[in-house]
Amino acid sequence: MAEIYLAGGCFWGMEKYLASVSGVESTQVGYANGRTENPTYEEVCRNNTGHAETVRAVYDPRVLPLEFLLNLFYDAIDPTSLNRQGGDVGTQYRTGIYYVDEHDRPVIERSLADLQKHYQKPLAIELKLLDQFYPAEDYHQSYLDKNPGGYCHIGADKFRKARCAVAVRPENYQAPDPESLRRTLTETQYRVTQENATEPPFQNAFWDHFQQGIYVDITTGEPLFVSADQFESGCGWPSFSKPISPEVVQEKTDRSFGMQRTEVRSRVGNAHLGHVFEDGPRESGGLRYCINSAALRFIPKEEMEQEGYGYLLKLLE
Repeated sequence: MAEIYLAGGCFWGMEKYLASVSGVESTQVGYANGRTENPTYEEVCRNNTGHAETVRAVYDPRVLPLEFLLNLFYDAIDPTSLNRQGGDVGTQYRTGIYYVDEHDRPVIERSLADLQKHYQKPLAIELKLLDQFYPAEDYHQSYLDKNPGGYCHIGADKFRKARCAVAVRPENYQAPDPESLRRTLTETQYRVTQENATEPPFQNAFWDHFQQGIYVDITTGEPLFVSADQFESGCGWPSFSKPISPEVVQEKTDRSFGMQRTEVRSRVGNAHLGHVFEDGPRESGGLRYCINSAALRFIPKEEMEQEGYGYLLKLLE
């Protein structure tokens, strides 16, 4: 496990937000990098102790890279606001990233540099080595779990995004050589994934399959789609409103057969998957990823843990 300390306004909401991210194993709220020892909440709020309301996040870097976690953190804050988040004002509500591992600093610096490109105003996120962290009083821990109607400066849409965000690491998967694929794939699977063929509609494995689980690239095992995003489109192929994470698929312009379409390919395996169209359910974003069953392998929810996809189970809750 690794740890990082993130200050982003009122720690009630930030703890709940970070705890909802797949790969975050535990959270704790407290007071960081101030001038006094063992401060109380009242002292931090009223006595100018210099502490920031901070969340300690313990996470599994094998499934949640620090860069990915930081991008989710940025999404929940106003990164250019100085000593203010939402309706809370004061130095205790400043934004900050406090690290304990020196190897994390260059990663954080690159991340902040990339973030700055999206803003004209300078960032107000403090970056420092963690000097001190004092856990807050018990009633502050998991406050919003104990008080579901309690104050939170982070919007419900951000929580939904955090719950659904997963980091699929490409280095965990490898594309086999063409000869291996010829030996292991069926003729249809090979023609679809390697030669851009299309299987017949209504005559494929998953067009009417709606069991809970995930769909992975048949060539590499990289997770691509989750059953929670699958819907009945009537087209004769499995349809999804979105991929499991945006980076796992690549989109290319396809001008074959006298048409202009958007082809979808897998990231690591570069396998042809299908096409994406703009006639999907509006309430789910309006996209329809029309995917060949022959490009996919289905893993039932009950088998995800043993096959190494347990970190994605949150997506089926």
